[in-house]
Amino acid sequence: MTRQIPTDLQDYPFDLLVIGAGINGAGIARDAAMRGLKVLLLDKGDISAGTTQWATRLIHGGLRYLEYYEVHLVRESLAEREKLLQIAPHLVKPLRFVVPIYERSKRGPGLIRLGMIGYDTLSFDKSVPNHKMLSREEALERYPGLNPDGLLGAATYYDGQVEYAERIAVENAISAHEHGAIVLTYAEVERLLFEEGGDGSLPHVSGVEFEDRLGGGTYTARARVTVNVAGPWVDRVLSGAGSFGIDDAPEGESSDREQMIGGTKGSHIIVDPFPGAPRDALYVEARKDGRPYFIVPWNGRYLIGTTDFRYKDDLDYVSADDDEISYLIDETNAVIPQANLTPESVLFTYSGVRPLPFKPEGSESSITRSHVVYDHATGKSAAGGRLTVEGAGPRTEGLLSIVGGKLTTYRNLARQTVDVAYRKLGREAPPSRTDKVPLPGGAVQDFAAFAADFKVTSGLTDELAERLLKLYGARAPEVLELAGDEASLRLPLSPAPTVETGVIGAEILYAFRREMAQTLADALLRRTMVGLGPRVGLDVDEAAAGVAARYLGWSEERAEREVQDYRKYVERYRPRDFREKEPAGV
Repeated sequence: MTRQIPTDLQDYPFDLLVIGAGINGAGIARDAAMRGLKVLLLDKGDISAGTTQWATRLIHGGLRYLEYYEVHLVRESLAEREKLLQIAPHLVKPLRFVVPIYERSKRGPGLIRLGMIGYDTLSFDKSVPNHKMLSREEALERYPGLNPDGLLGAATYYDGQVEYAERIAVENAISAHEHGAIVLTYAEVERLLFEEGGDGSLPHVSGVEFEDRLGGGTYTARARVTVNVAGPWVDRVLSGAGSFGIDDAPEGESSDREQMIGGTKGSHIIVDPFPGAPRDALYVEARKDGRPYFIVPWNGRYLIGTTDFRYKDDLDYVSADDDEISYLIDETNAVIPQANLTPESVLFTYSGVRPLPFKPEGSESSITRSHVVYDHATGKSAAGGRLTVEGAGPRTEGLLSIVGGKLTTYRNLARQTVDVAYRKLGREAPPSRTDKVPLPGGAVQDFAAFAADFKVTSGLTDELAERLLKLYGARAPEVLELAGDEASLRLPLSPAPTVETGVIGAEILYAFRREMAQTLADALLRRTMVGLGPRVGLDVDEAAAGVAARYLGWSEERAEREVQDYRKYVERYRPRDFREKEPAGV
């Protein structure tokens, strides 16, 4: 799938222009395209290269939101969890959680039981089992690694997990493209375009000017409605894009513009299985500050996180610091004493910034995770929660900004946003179908039967067949079709292939030809997912570039440059491979 910017792009009458191809932007583009709108989706980087790829990778109802009385958000999340289990069965799976209850816990057994009953009640349409309360003895029998000191008991319940959140965004973007949307990655919006309103009406955002970060050049695109869904970069789009913000206020208008996004940083560490590691996910209250965090079986290993701190530094380079790593290690060792984790146990880390509403005071955990579809014409929410930003710039028509949101509720956020766009267009909105139409990889009636048949007929080992099913679902056979008669393209590139690391050559071709990858990092980190293996893809990056050189026409110089760019990118993960090469004392 070769990326090309149409030469007549500026003359094309788009209905909806979406800035940001994270999970929310890709979801909006898919919903809009499926309903018949002419859609352009832009991102300054790759699909899902922002907050989406830094998530804890859970599809959950938000049990702790009950504590802040956000019952509507919990119900919305639980309903959406069930829909995602149905439309993306290859990516979203049920996962059992255990909540250990200690004497020191802020929430005792009675309160936990009450919360669990509320959670079950709000998920009345679920397909997963109800909660169970465990005595101290039952908890230690089922989870012997738990610290027994002060343990009163535990609760178990089910939520969902999406090991590869990136692929949900990719499949939404692919589906949007297949329904007629134009998707352009590495297209950075430089400024919003305005048309003055007549007869006292508001000025109108008529489109954007963007830079092609791959091929160079500046382009213009016009649309009747523009949605700023840039995540943590929402304020940058507004204030740094030559719009009505800080840098370019119209004459007579104040240049002060209130901040919309107040992002908090979340960091995770990845470790190998360790003594006492639970077979289910642990939902734990940290001793140090009482905030909840998770210890989750993930991708053949364990994902531990997340932290939650206000963040004001570089949004384009976020990395876990030593204090965060120590915090997660210490808390894990406290609840599972046999673990004995050390900084050397950490295979790699990852960090991102949540695009939450700006709230300068109060605890980070208390900031709502609900979303807002903010209408710049009214200065208020057009859907979702309530948000009014005084001084958000002069009122302007044709512009919406998305504030907040969760991976779990992306589909409903997209539905609400497209409904608002239709009202802006003065047209009656057809019903959204994204709750019924599976994502591309889920488009098969009986996924279990399909998977069993694929394993028998693919000619691959069970491990490699399982890998393709886990990533591509119903489209796994399409990956093998690209191999043709080339047996080498069916072989893993890794010297020690597993389900998590056994990327085959055909997957590299599929990433570029069918899934809009433009760089080696796109292919390894957000298509084949081998970049999230224990060595963050450093064991296959050269081999993958070699496949691209042989079959996609990359020059030797480009292949070398792509490998170097990839290795520079993953430095932010602080992989153990890089740490082991550091000289003593560094």
